Amino acid sequence: MKIVASISQGLEKEGAKELIELGAKSVKASRRHISFEADMACLYRIHLRARLSFRFLREIVTFTCHGPNELYDGVQRLIDWENWLQPRQSFRVDVTGFGERLSHTHFTALQVKNAIIDLQRERWGSRSSIDLNNPDICFHLHLSNYQAVLSVAGSNSSLHKRGYRPAVGMAPIKETLAAGLMRMTEWDGTKNLVDPLCGSGTFLIEAVSMLLGIASGIDRQFLFKNWPDFDISFWDKELKMAKKIKPLNKKLSKIIGCEVDEMIAHSASENVRKAGLKDYIEIINCPFQEFQLPPGLGFLICNPPYGKRIGDENELPNLYKQLGGYCKTQASGWDLWLLNGNPKLSKYLGMKASRRFQVNNGSIDCRWLNYKIK
Repeated sequence: MKIVASISQGLEKEGAKELIELGAKSVKASRRHISFEADMACLYRIHLRARLSFRFLREIVTFTCHGPNELYDGVQRLIDWENWLQPRQSFRVDVTGFGERLSHTHFTALQVKNAIIDLQRERWGSRSSIDLNNPDICFHLHLSNYQAVLSVAGSNSSLHKRGYRPAVGMAPIKETLAAGLMRMTEWDGTKNLVDPLCGSGTFLIEAVSMLLGIASGIDRQFLFKNWPDFDISFWDKELKMAKKIKPLNKKLSKIIGCEVDEMIAHSASENVRKAGLKDYIEIINCPFQEFQLPPGLGFLICNPPYGKRIGDENELPNLYKQLGGYCKTQASGWDLWLLNGNPKLSKYLGMKASRRFQVNNGSIDCRWLNYKIK
C-alpha cells in the first residue's frame, strides 16, 4: 500500500527514521509529509507505535482532475464502492489543496460526497449518512497539479492525542512535536533529564515513553477496522506485540519536571500518573531558580513562553536572563535544549547555541536550540 504520513515541519527526517525502524519501505520525506510503502502488518504497527506523525493516509486512487465534473466522474468510476463503502456505513470527506475551479475545500468535499451518494442511490436505492465527528470511513482528497488523490485515513482524529493529557497548560506543546524534539536530543536515559518549566510534563512523558517502547495507540479506536481488507489476525498479533514494554537493562537517571504554578504542577503529576510513568518521573512545584539539580550531568529541556500565545513579551527578557544565569551557575557541563519562537528573546540567555534546528510549533516558526553549558 502507498501511505502518506502528516508531520510537523522540521521533524520530517526524524519521522522518516522512525517509520523505517517500524518496517516502512521506500520512505521519502518532503515538507510536512513522508510517503512510504507498507504491508497490512506494518500499517497496524505504525498506527500503534509511531510517536512523531499525526495522521496516516492510505492511497486508494490517483486520477487527472481538471474541474468539478472530472472529479465527480473520477470518484464514481475509479473506485470499487461496493467494496469500500456500504450504505449502512457513515463517512466524512476531508479536502486539502486546490484545483481548477475547485478553490473552496467545502465545495470540493461536496462534489466528492455527491458523487458517492448519487452512485449509492442509483445502485442500492439507499445511501450512507454523513458523520463529521465519528464516521465509519474518513475519505481524504488532495488536489495538486491537475491530480486528485483519494485516500482513507486510518484514524478519525490526530494521533498527537495520546489520552494521558486531559489537563494541559495554556499553550501546551503537541505530543508528536515533543516526541520528535526529544528524539533529536538523543537522550538515552543514562544522564539526568530536567525540564525547569515543565508545564503539563509532555517533554518528559514522551521521552520516557519512547525509551520504554510504550506504544502510543493501544487504547485508540482506529478507522482501518472498518476497511474491507481489515485482517484481524495481523491486528491481534501487532496489538499483542505493542503491549509488551521492553525491559530496561540499565537504571534510569533522575527525570524531573519543575513547575512554579501549583495547579499546573498538579495537572502534570496527573498526566504522568495517567501515562503510567509515576515510578520514573518526578514533578516538583517550585520556581526553577530554587531547584537544586541532581548530581551528575544531564539535559535541561524546556519550552519557555515566547510572547506569541502566552507571556508578556516585555516581561519575558527577565525570565530568559534568569534561565541563562541558572544554567551557567548550576548546570555547568550540562546540555540545554530550548524551543524558541522569538529570536529577540533567546539572546537574553547570554549563551551561544552550538546547534539549531528549524521546526514549527503549530503556526509558529521556531528554533530547537542546543547549548553546551560551560
